[in-house]
Amino acid sequence: SLLVNAAGQPRKEKVKLPPSIQGRKPNSIPNKKIEDPAAGKVNTSSLATARQHLSAFHLIPTRVTLGVLKEGYTYATTVILKNVGVNFSRFRVKQPPPHTGLRVMYTPGPVAAGLQVELEIEIFAMVIGGEDTGGLEEVSHDIEILTETETLLLPVRANILC
Repeated sequence: SLLVNAAGQPRKEKVKLPPSIQGRKPNSIPNKKIEDPAAGKVNTSSLATARQHLSAFHLIPTRVTLGVLKEGYTYATTVILKNVGVNFSRFRVKQPPPHTGLRVMYTPGPVAAGLQVELEIEIFAMVIGGEDTGGLEEVSHDIEILTETETLLLPVRANILC
C-alpha cells in the first residue's frame, strides 16, 4: 500500500512514482509532428485501435557519468538506443559543440522494431578557461537525439583533473 511504509507505519510524505510508471519518459521532449506518412507502418487489427505511440526509443543507460578524467586523454563509453515500438524508426544525433570535447559516433539508418544501435560517446578531456577551479573543471552537456516522435536528452557529466 502507498499509505504505509515497509514497517507498517503511516507514511509521512507522499510516494514519488518513477516517470516510467507514470507513462512518460525522463529527459524527453515530444515532437509536434507525430505521424510521418513515409514511415513504415504495421497494419494489423490488434494495433488498429491502439492509442499509444507505436514508435519509441529507450536509452540504456539514461545518463552518462564519466567521473574524474585526466586532462589531455580521450575516453569513450557506449550507450544503447533501443527501438521499443512496433514500427521501424529513424533517428539522428545533434553533435555537441566542439568546446565540450564530446563527440557521438553512430551508424545512421532505420532501426527495426525490437532492435538496437550503439552510440559511442567520446570525450577529449580538456580544460577551457584560465580561472582557478581548484584542480577540477566540470563538463556537463545534454546530447540531443532526434527521433520521429520525440527528442531524447542524454545528460553527460564528467570532471576534468587539471
